[in-house]
Amino acid sequence: MNDLEWRDAFLDGLWLERGLSQHTLAAYRRDLDAWLAHLAARGACLMAPDEQALETFLAARREHYHPRSVARLLSCLRRFYRWALAEGHVSVDPLADARAPRAVTKLPDTLDEAEVERLLAAPDVELPLGLRDRTMLEVLYGCGLRVSELVGLTVDAVNLRQGVLRVLGKGDKERLVPLGEEATAWLARYLRQGRGDLMQDPTRPPLFPGRHDGFMTRQTFWHRIKRHAVSAGIDKPLSPHTLRHAFATHLLNHGANLRVVQMLLGHSDLSTTQIYTQVAQARLEALHAQHHPRG
Repeated sequence: MNDLEWRDAFLDGLWLERGLSQHTLAAYRRDLDAWLAHLAARGACLMAPDEQALETFLAARREHYHPRSVARLLSCLRRFYRWALAEGHVSVDPLADARAPRAVTKLPDTLDEAEVERLLAAPDVELPLGLRDRTMLEVLYGCGLRVSELVGLTVDAVNLRQGVLRVLGKGDKERLVPLGEEATAWLARYLRQGRGDLMQDPTRPPLFPGRHDGFMTRQTFWHRIKRHAVSAGIDKPLSPHTLRHAFATHLLNHGANLRVVQMLLGHSDLSTTQIYTQVAQARLEALHAQHHPRG
C-alpha cells in the first residue's frame, strides 16, 4: 500500500468503528495530508518517518497556527500510529515520546443579554425570510444548538406539544432539547405563516430551507447572522457559536447546574462545559468591580 492508501484505510476504520462526524474526519484528512507533504519533501514515507521529521514539522506549524490546532494535529498523528502499531503495520510507534504544545485557553466570544435581545429583534418578521431568521435565532439561543445542528433540523424533529427538539449532534448522537416558551411560540408562528412561503414543496424535510428546498448551509446562516448583527448595532467579534456560548453563559449566570448545561449542549465531557464557568465568573467579577463600593 502507498501512503494515500494507508491514510484512507485509517480514516475508513475511524468512520466504521467510532462513528466520527464528517467534519472531524475531514480535519483528520487535512492533518494527515499536511504530514504526508512534509514527509515527501524530506524524501520520507508515512510508515517510516525520519527522527527529525516531526520536530521540524511541528516547529513550522507553530509559526503559523494556534497551539490548539497544532495539538489537534499531533493528536491525529498519534492516533494514526497507534492504529498502525495495533494493526501490525509498524513495529514501533515513532511518536511515542512526542509531547503536545501547551494550549492557551481562550474564553469564547459571547454577548450579554441586552445584545442578544437586539440581535433577536433585528430580522423583519413581516417577511417570510425575516420570520425564518428570527425563528432560527430564537431556536439557536433558546436551545444552545450548534449551527450545524440547527441547519440540519427536519420538520419531524419538532414536537411543539411537548416543547422539545430531537437533535442529531456530533458523532450522530441524538438528544432531546427543551424548546422554552419563546422558541416554541416562534416555531409555531413560522410553521403556520412562513415556511410554506419559502418552499416550492413544503413536504420536503428541511425545517429551515435554503435554496431549492434543500438544507441551508452553515455558511449561509452565518452570513445572515452577521447581517442582522450589523442591523442591531453589535460590533463585537462574532463566531457561528456566539449564541451557543451566550446560551450556556446566561444559564450559568442565572444559577443553572453545570451538569444540566452539559446535557443541553450535548457535551460528552464535563471539562468541555467548564470553560463557561470561567466566562460566568469573569462577568461576575466585572459586575462586582463596577457596582460594589469596594470593587
